[in-house]
Amino acid sequence: MVLTRIGLAGLAVMGQNLALNIAEKGFPISVYNRTTSKVDETVERAKVEGNLPVYGFHEPEAFINSIQKPRVVIMLVKAGAPVDQTIATLSAHMEVGDCIIDGGNEWYENTERREKAMAALGLLYLGMGVSGGEEGARNGPSLMPGGSYEAYKNIEDILLKVAAQVPDSGPCVTYIGKGGSGNFVKMIHNGIEYGDMQLIAEAYDVLRSVGKLTNEELQQVFSEWNKGELLSFLIEITADIFGVKDDKGNGYLVDKVLDKTGMKGTGKWTVQQAAELSVAAPTIAASLDSRFLSGLKEERVAAAKVFHSCVFDGEPVDKKKLIDDVRQALYASKICSYAQGMNLIRAKSIEKGWDLKLGELARIWKGGCIIRAIFLDRIKKAYDRNPELSNLLVDPEFAKEILDRQSAWRRVVCLAINSGISTPGMSASLAYFDTYRRASVPANLVQAQRDYFGAHTYERIDIPGAFHTEWFKIAKQSKI
Repeated sequence: MVLTRIGLAGLAVMGQNLALNIAEKGFPISVYNRTTSKVDETVERAKVEGNLPVYGFHEPEAFINSIQKPRVVIMLVKAGAPVDQTIATLSAHMEVGDCIIDGGNEWYENTERREKAMAALGLLYLGMGVSGGEEGARNGPSLMPGGSYEAYKNIEDILLKVAAQVPDSGPCVTYIGKGGSGNFVKMIHNGIEYGDMQLIAEAYDVLRSVGKLTNEELQQVFSEWNKGELLSFLIEITADIFGVKDDKGNGYLVDKVLDKTGMKGTGKWTVQQAAELSVAAPTIAASLDSRFLSGLKEERVAAAKVFHSCVFDGEPVDKKKLIDDVRQALYASKICSYAQGMNLIRAKSIEKGWDLKLGELARIWKGGCIIRAIFLDRIKKAYDRNPELSNLLVDPEFAKEILDRQSAWRRVVCLAINSGISTPGMSASLAYFDTYRRASVPANLVQAQRDYFGAHTYERIDIPGAFHTEWFKIAKQSKI
């Protein structure tokens, strides 16, 4: 047979779909999986979906030898040890100049370690974030490749065609930067995704629990929201979810889904990185905490019996006004969540010398990925106006949007608190905004406390230098 243009190893749902996408764009592809039935299944799907040029191999050596040189192989396997095992299996048959691309959700430092190890063998290495789920992988994902620029150039022609295409801004792929930057950016993307999903869930909870909206009304509201400033993939699928009837009983399926949220770990990594970098990311952290608490289903059921008196039936609300307030609160909170994610990327870029372009990241997230939303175009424009923008909140356009919505935002958070409904994401976003916008915060007292018990010193607002006061002695004398 004629040599293929590229190879793909790892044929679970994402791998299969990405392989078929590549083949459909006119690039013959070799596929390999340790479980050989997956290889046969993928080849069969390729036939059914249009006789696509997908060639299956059961042995790694034959798989590698079927690809034209310099060989490029994408791996889509579970992060961690399976990646190292797959690299060992494939690299044994590869030659100097060949390239391996990890398309999984990998910890960025693992990618940097592997890039160095591969370089020692004369092989090129990329860590590439892939967002969009199975639908995106099949029809056009957002791609975030980082690592060897030479490796990126070897595959750029494929990625430009395979990525989601946005009419006004092009393919949703760009060379992210050196080292593990591609994986890091994808990780923060997932952290923003956590925040987005939590905020939408809170909007749903307030509308359902306080506004008493039915699923039919919720579907209508979210469908309407998806025509305006909140237009996004997550709002669109949320509207769809409210319309699905239960096929195993009466009513709507969403009401039968157990309220325990799973996770794969990227949200936790994001919050850990926020702590490491000393960057505030309270909305993303609140979304992670909410997933932890959701997992305590049995404890929550027991607690509900203990605290049953904490159910507040407030005054009837004006549904139309509530819906509009919640829309504004959701949008304002969302701006804060994205601002936190962008600040994390910027801080890591500075630390590592990656020179990441935040506006370009917003551009490639406009299509294909889970957080794709119309307002990413405005984020891109904000960074185009000022590449050194310290925070999205102070961009003139976003600042105006926050100010226009803050009254509604405060009303929703207060209403939720008074109704006993938790809105950790919206509340954290509002607290983030209220702290960031204040010229003076009570940190002076915290620093005074630190100096009192630990002689940590403090700075003054009127005289330069570091100072220490023997607070205890002064306080003791004043009590005599």
